[in-house]
Amino acid sequence: MGEPLDGGDGTATVARPRGATEQLAPSACYRLTVTEGPDRGLTFVVDGTSPSRMLVGQSPACAVRLSDRQASRRHLALDLEERRLHVVDLGSTNGTRVNGVTVRDAFLEGGDKLRLGATALSVEVIAEATAIAVSERAGFGRIVGASLEMRKLYPLCERLAAASVTVILEGETGTGKELLAEALHEEGPRANGPFVVFDCTAIPANLLESDLFGHERGAFTGALATRKGVFEQAHGGTLLIDEIGDLELALQPKLLRAIERSEVRRVGGNEPIRVDVRVLCATRRDLDHEVQQGRFRDDLFHRLAVARIELPPLRRRQGDVELLARVFWREHGGDESEFGDAMLARWTDYDWPGNVRELRNAVARHLALGDLADADVEAVASGLPPVPSPGAEGILERVLAMGLPYNSARQRLIREFERCFVERVLAAHGGNVLRAALASGIARRQLQRVKARIRK
Repeated sequence: MGEPLDGGDGTATVARPRGATEQLAPSACYRLTVTEGPDRGLTFVVDGTSPSRMLVGQSPACAVRLSDRQASRRHLALDLEERRLHVVDLGSTNGTRVNGVTVRDAFLEGGDKLRLGATALSVEVIAEATAIAVSERAGFGRIVGASLEMRKLYPLCERLAAASVTVILEGETGTGKELLAEALHEEGPRANGPFVVFDCTAIPANLLESDLFGHERGAFTGALATRKGVFEQAHGGTLLIDEIGDLELALQPKLLRAIERSEVRRVGGNEPIRVDVRVLCATRRDLDHEVQQGRFRDDLFHRLAVARIELPPLRRRQGDVELLARVFWREHGGDESEFGDAMLARWTDYDWPGNVRELRNAVARHLALGDLADADVEAVASGLPPVPSPGAEGILERVLAMGLPYNSARQRLIREFERCFVERVLAAHGGNVLRAALASGIARRQLQRVKARIRK
């Protein structure tokens, strides 16, 4: 997400954007009371002090654990958003109802009745504006952000960096989960050890176990030498398991065993190998929902979710688009005097489905191509099929006006088409390369080759 500007003593000196200068984040406070069901009389408070959602259900992983057999293990999640109580059903068996209406996602303001299974809860506001302290920092490690949404996270990040517990990093694609994991490593006691990343989506299924735990020579066809897995490679440091939600179900108990026992057994090996590794996990998926659907093991989730950090999407980070755009502009050698208000206004008004990664690419593209890159930023990742538009015609006219030879002009236009197509289809499928390739009618490897070609 970019390097913060350095004040000489290692502290970030990035100026906070407009609208993000508050030292306290005001939040409402809600009390929920069980009025019907086996847990009648139970009360709990949602006050926004936790950066993670509050889970309600039968599972031991839930902050509010119910004994109601009609409630799902992870029935619903509660958090605060703009002083309203946000209720999200997690794919429960019997559904969630608010005032008698079945909902998947709803905002409550007090005086409502919430029902799940045989349990009914009354919702009341008990404080209109509880002040929540937030950090004065404008970044954490290489994470840059001075919005309230980000500064609420930094105190938790500081505490977790100093600890050795497992952490799940959640958020949409492009929000900076891997960068935050690296910051937790670099700000903690294992900073001098290795930082190893294992991407569950980038390795063929038949090699996942070998890459995780290593293999002995001759363990399978092609195993010509003994090889250490990522747990051994990360010994004394940190292992980030990226896109943990995509890990095959059959491998999940083996991963759980390795984490709990701090030891691995190579494929084809007989002896356990002790490892000293801190495990961080990142996912774009809703793991609560994945557990509910049986695609992710409850016991593994419970072991990993000692702590959770959910990175907010860029559209919720008020003021950070300008801050990040200016940082990326300088990173790519842009002249500050050429950072235009019209360009910034267009970027600020956009929702950024690709989040910070998409913003970084937009800045780099603008610096490389100028106005050619600005065929309406909203069209870049809208997920809609290509249609003739003034922006597209503008690109064509711009290339034709360059007076290039036929072959050069043709290649320039093809490159622009490939870039727009790939970014659109990836955004439409949440950054998942396999689903994007299937929707495009091409092989995953071909789509990856196109991605690599347009980034050169």
